[in-house]
Amino acid sequence: MFATIRNRMILIAVLVIGSIIALIPRTVTVRERSATGAMQDVQVKRVPLKRGLDLQGGMHLGLELDQSTQVSADVSKDIDLALTVLRKRIDEFGVTEPVIQKVGSSRIVVELAGIKDPERAKGIVQQNAFLEFRMTDKTGALDAALPAMDRVLAQLGVKPAAGAPTAAKGIDALLAGDSGTKLPADSGAKADSATKGAAATGDTTKPAVDTVKAGGPILQALIISGASAGATAPGTYLVPEASVARVDSLLRIPEVQRVLPRGIELKWDQSATGGLEPMRALYALETKPILTGTSLVNATPQIDPTSNKPIVVFDLDRAGGRRFGQETSRHIGDFMAIVLDGKVQGAPPVINSRIDRRGQIELSGRTIAEAQDLALTLKAGALPFTLKIVEERTVGASLGEDSVKGGIVAGLVGTLFVILIMVGYYRMSGALAVLALALYILFTLAALSMIDATLTLPGLAGIVLSVGIAVDANVLIFERIREELIAGRTVRVAVEEGFRHAMPAIIDSNVSTVLTAAFLFQFGTGPVKGFAVTLIMGIIASMITAIFVTKTFFLVWLDRKPHATTLSI
Repeated sequence: MFATIRNRMILIAVLVIGSIIALIPRTVTVRERSATGAMQDVQVKRVPLKRGLDLQGGMHLGLELDQSTQVSADVSKDIDLALTVLRKRIDEFGVTEPVIQKVGSSRIVVELAGIKDPERAKGIVQQNAFLEFRMTDKTGALDAALPAMDRVLAQLGVKPAAGAPTAAKGIDALLAGDSGTKLPADSGAKADSATKGAAATGDTTKPAVDTVKAGGPILQALIISGASAGATAPGTYLVPEASVARVDSLLRIPEVQRVLPRGIELKWDQSATGGLEPMRALYALETKPILTGTSLVNATPQIDPTSNKPIVVFDLDRAGGRRFGQETSRHIGDFMAIVLDGKVQGAPPVINSRIDRRGQIELSGRTIAEAQDLALTLKAGALPFTLKIVEERTVGASLGEDSVKGGIVAGLVGTLFVILIMVGYYRMSGALAVLALALYILFTLAALSMIDATLTLPGLAGIVLSVGIAVDANVLIFERIREELIAGRTVRVAVEEGFRHAMPAIIDSNVSTVLTAAFLFQFGTGPVKGFAVTLIMGIIASMITAIFVTKTFFLVWLDRKPHATTLSI
């Protein structure tokens, strides 16, 4: 079929035209955030060659299941579910052409090119977004359990830390007006009454200060009822921020947890109050939530017109709305905590009326960007488990530009040297090889475009390396033609014999290189895969140009000079 020069030239023309078409800039749809903060689809024109993380900057994350907080029975299944959730979140986040893939059976690799705020991106990826609505405890279960908890700690030999702050000091600071916490006008009276009331039961704050220094009750000295500071929601307690870690560790002791009444669970507030001595709220909540985020169908960030603070407005599905309406109508006048990833989102609001399918989450102290992130993570759904970052690389945009410039310069210098050597050493035959080399670069880029490959810095190295491989085949052919000419063959016979005898060596070397690259692609990750892909595409293109295109050029030259007795080689 390709015995004639005409057919060979037609095939080369088809390849060239097809390659040019594959590289013509085309309109693509990308998701970008508008000036209002909403995501929108935008049409842009781009050369269909995707740049990798190392060429345009961004972030590479390796994520695995956090076995320290939760042990999964089926890690592979949970990883698959997490992949789905992460794809939804990152699509809403607005990253163009992200790479989110499962590596092995227990790791997820996320590559976010063009990221300008790595910390925000990490928060989006790692946040569980497990939403719950729970009622606060009205029975005072923690008040009743604190003395027993301290007795358990005493039996375990746990002693107060020397110089540890007490809740009483923090509350005194709050009542003295040093804190940024807003207190009601009668909070001082409440504090006095609380102290007096506690004194009557032998559970006072002031004695606790003394006893904690003497090795007395620990938790009673550090945890105080929030009613003393004007908190209206029952089940609210306050702990000095400096003692939160210690109190949390003590409350996690299994013997201490067993003292807490069944059906009650303690949850921390997401943030501390301001002021000279910050305090963090600890809430006693009913263990069973009245509703979870699985019923949520939509979430939208907004600015509350009354408070001018960011909020997230959510909508529930029909079944969730019906259940939410039944539960809230049953608890009118009670306080409901909104719990996200185990943290209470601000002071629990009171339920004034039945709430059906639409509600809102107040985000006091947070920015509108954080409200947007929370909305998109809630919409994407909760992760089945906590993910921990086991690998992190951040590439700056400037480094990416430097990589592009460096790669282009290396490629141009390498190609220039190849051209000089080929033309200088093989003269006219070398010029034919250089002409074929130009087509080789065109074919390689077109092949990468057609398979939708991502071009990385190692990928550029693969292209430069395959340039050498492309002319290496020509060197084998030309040296064989020289031998045939020295042996007394005519020019036409020498060219035919040169290509025929060099073919086995070319095929052997290229096939072995392709097999090596295939192993790199199969078992490598990220940039290694990019190197393997470009190397394989380059070798295929070099085989076409070195064997088929260069020989066609020789045949065209011989057709023009049928009686040539010498060959410039």
